Amino acid sequence: MKKKIFIYPLIIIGFFLILNISCKKKDENNNKQIPIIVTDIDGNIYHTVTIGTQVWMVENLRVTHYRNGDSIPNVTDSTAWSNLTTGACCWYNNDATTYANTYGALYNWFAVTDSRNIAPTGWHVPTDTEWKTLENYLLANGYNYDGTTTGNKIAKSLAFDAGWIYSSNEGAVGNTDYPTYRNKTGFTALPGGFRKNIGIFINIGFGGYWWSSTEYSQTNVLTRYMLYNCELFTDNSTNLKINGFSVCCVKD
Repeated sequence: MKKKIFIYPLIIIGFFLILNISCKKKDENNNKQIPIIVTDIDGNIYHTVTIGTQVWMVENLRVTHYRNGDSIPNVTDSTAWSNLTTGACCWYNNDATTYANTYGALYNWFAVTDSRNIAPTGWHVPTDTEWKTLENYLLANGYNYDGTTTGNKIAKSLAFDAGWIYSSNEGAVGNTDYPTYRNKTGFTALPGGFRKNIGIFINIGFGGYWWSSTEYSQTNVLTRYMLYNCELFTDNSTNLKINGFSVCCVKD
């Protein structure tokens, strides 16, 4: 009888231990970040990364239709591109086979801000403030290439660790120094170049350029870019709406 009395508490204790372990596993699984996979209206698939409070698409947008199904015109002619006042897209050097999957499409700003929406449902083109939120988080959390929290030396932590022209400048995107900081964020920025307002394509391998949805003036927009030979992730207000830049979307 005494043995039975002694065994019952052991059984009860064992039950609660198993329950506790099982709950912990459940909590750990619930708290684990599961990357979101996004599909646009064309069926293109994008991976995502969480940085601070924001969720960003890893790949540049390469959609050729607005969210409602309307086509975004693919304008290849340089003269036609330079005179646009409505939304358009293109591929670097008008060569989708070579560049589309890796670098995405280039869009003018009219496509970026079209009310039919260029981004998939639940996503949007970041405002200048949202870009600034990303920058501030990275600075505050030591994502400068040298681990400091002042200045702007965060480009290396945002840039993919391949595809950039080599630079010997310390901390530059194209330098292989500070390996633990190369693409530390998982943002995976690539040097997709851009299309100038006169319709020519330049700087692939040398720089990446991204729109914000924030207008600066009647002709200009606030944008972001990084270059192979520099450590800066730079904001710029001098880019014309008729340039062709990449689009990186952020979650609503």
